[in-house]
Amino acid sequence: MNQRQAAARLRVVLGHLGQTSARTGVAYSTSRAVSPNSFHPPQFQYTQHNAVLSLEQRKFYEENGFLVIKSLVSDADIQRFRDQFERICRGEVKPEQMMIMRDVSIAKSEYIPSERMISKIQDFQEDKELFRYCTLPEILKYVECFTGPNIMAMHAMLINKPPDSGKKTSRHPLHQDLHYFPFRPSNKIVCAWTAMEHIDRNNGCLCVFPGTHKGYLKPHNYPQWEGGVNLMFYGIQDYDENSPCVHLVMEKGDTVFFHPLLIHGSGWNKTQGYRKAISCHFASADCHYIDVKGTSQEIVEREVMELVHRLYGIPKDTSLQVRLYEMKDL
Repeated sequence: MNQRQAAARLRVVLGHLGQTSARTGVAYSTSRAVSPNSFHPPQFQYTQHNAVLSLEQRKFYEENGFLVIKSLVSDADIQRFRDQFERICRGEVKPEQMMIMRDVSIAKSEYIPSERMISKIQDFQEDKELFRYCTLPEILKYVECFTGPNIMAMHAMLINKPPDSGKKTSRHPLHQDLHYFPFRPSNKIVCAWTAMEHIDRNNGCLCVFPGTHKGYLKPHNYPQWEGGVNLMFYGIQDYDENSPCVHLVMEKGDTVFFHPLLIHGSGWNKTQGYRKAISCHFASADCHYIDVKGTSQEIVEREVMELVHRLYGIPKDTSLQVRLYEMKDL
């Protein structure tokens, strides 16, 4: 992307920050196991001071590492994202640099361009219709509460969790998103994850471990699952199985914002429908890149660069830092 395009997109995003959302979101706690009432911080570490979040919302995020805002994204916008996804599935739209993924249980010989064959699309920053999600003023006004006003969109996805084949490959292992990102500080990074339909434990809702954002980045690797594991579905290697978790039951348009160190995952889809969600990771423009050589994140850099080399011909010796820098300019 050239400097003129980058500057134009940045102006669009920052311009949206000054607009007022027509829809008012209400945060809600999802379990008695996580309560903001017992939290009395000397100062706020994970949220920014502005007029968007209430004191209780800030306390809740500070203590638990996530915050759900009800009915944040309109039905009309979600339908537009759904329609564009279906056009991409049919091969009618082919944005540059977009990564299309399918469940490991689907054999190559079965591939037919359709919604049934695609489990996820990533890096849709060149698709103007889907990228609208990353510029929605109702999303950005909350993002600013965690990153500050200088916002960059780092990684965007539309997830189409398929009905499980019986091998439980549609589940996503417990992980921390920071494992995939070679930039810091983590407290200036946040994910916005919006349900595109009703999501519960039957079709594989998110499961979060409140308070784990206060910890550190744990070692990740592929889990040893009998049915196989999808590409880049890394899981943490050690966690307390007795830790309380919260299953986020969400309605269409509900959006959860969560910290990149929050341990989370999702269950397998036991229904016959395709569970859809759209998300974007945002970071402050003040974040800096780190060298992942010699760390647990080095395997991610190697795997990502092998993949983009195969798909786009980008040299294998390109660093993940360069790859992400090309993606983040808005």
